[in-house]
Amino acid sequence: MARPTVAIVGAGFSGVLTALNLLKAPDGPCIRLIEKRAQFGQGAAYATTNPDHYLNVRAANMSAFPDDPAHFIEALRQAGQTVDAATFVTRASYGAYLQGLLRGVASSGQAAGRLILEADGAVDLRPDAGRWCVEMAMGRHFKVDAVVLALGNLPPHPPGPISQTALESGLYVSDPWSWRPEDAPETGRIVLLGTGLTMIDVALGLAGARPGVEMMALSRRGLMPRRHTLSAAPPTPPAQPPSTARQIFRELRRQAKTGDWRPAIDGLRPHVQAIWRDWSHEERTRFLRHLRPWWDVHRHRLAPPVAERIDHLTAARKLTTCAGRISAIAPSGAELMVVWTSRGRREPVETAADLVVNCTGPNSNLAASTDPLIASLSRQGLIRPDPYKLGAEVNPQHQLIGADGRPNNSLYAVGPMTRGSVWEITSVPDIRVQAAQCAAGLVERAAVRVG
Repeated sequence: MARPTVAIVGAGFSGVLTALNLLKAPDGPCIRLIEKRAQFGQGAAYATTNPDHYLNVRAANMSAFPDDPAHFIEALRQAGQTVDAATFVTRASYGAYLQGLLRGVASSGQAAGRLILEADGAVDLRPDAGRWCVEMAMGRHFKVDAVVLALGNLPPHPPGPISQTALESGLYVSDPWSWRPEDAPETGRIVLLGTGLTMIDVALGLAGARPGVEMMALSRRGLMPRRHTLSAAPPTPPAQPPSTARQIFRELRRQAKTGDWRPAIDGLRPHVQAIWRDWSHEERTRFLRHLRPWWDVHRHRLAPPVAERIDHLTAARKLTTCAGRISAIAPSGAELMVVWTSRGRREPVETAADLVVNCTGPNSNLAASTDPLIASLSRQGLIRPDPYKLGAEVNPQHQLIGADGRPNNSLYAVGPMTRGSVWEITSVPDIRVQAAQCAAGLVERAAVRVG
């Protein structure tokens, strides 16, 4: 066909939304949507079938399309679910919603001859005579005119203190998103490394599949995500954008003393990307070093049903949260021994674990990634890490910047791996805007070529 072809690597939310926006354009390109997982349209976040896994954003803010804010709620109602704007729904419901969108477009005349679903992983990408040659895990390859990396969250990086024998012992879970809680021991102690949202997911999964185990969640500060209220208070936007991270937290502390701090956080949300862009390198670094954990637990909150379930597990002493620094993880007989020092103390503690699960969250440091595609692009100098090791560096048009400091006009990225440029790009309300912008740029540059 005369149309150019765009490969989108990853068919989770970021990739599917980019594809849908491209297909909406009558003069848009052909698309090869690449996904190594079994299901298109879900990714790691929405592939779960656990009924305790809820979205941490209310239904009113979960439409796939920023210009149609009621789209998700209407889709749920058409499917027979009773919801309103403040409802929190399961992540499985959202995965079904995304798959429905993809099926609807794929079966319409709108996508006729323009959409190919590639059920395989992309392992290499290289320039080839003005185009891109995409190599797949199963040995096939094909050429396209532009590429969008929509890789989502990469698996956690192994903690530094863990020994190689522990990594290979079978008692350590490196990637909680590709692991089943049913594979855990039926009894004993399981140590969860991390106390954030990933830990919450794993703890809920283990509580359902292995009610006989005791869980200990361990992180440096021991901070856990706060909870949403049942009813949503109107956001209170700032009178003027804060020029420093300290100003943000000073205002949040003031709000906490006089009432609920949540409206202040929600009022900042539409401005976060602009604030991040305006901050200097020094201010961004200061925020990441000192305040990021506190921001994360207040910004990314738990749905009320999830918070209640965690409270129940904590009260029953099925889940204990600890703050401390790990100094070693190594085999000890049939267990792993976790050596750690509690926050504020000097003497180390030894905790025997029948299983250790890495819940530290996504690995955003490209230099530490084992993904073959990222490794190849790095070797070729086609991408480079951002200064904060949050992902890959991109320009405002979402084009990836190479080792020479120049953007490539036919190599794009969307979703979490662009976090260093915009900071807030891990949730639906932000990614849907970025996906639409990226698609519009690709359509505008219809004659995309490498270079």
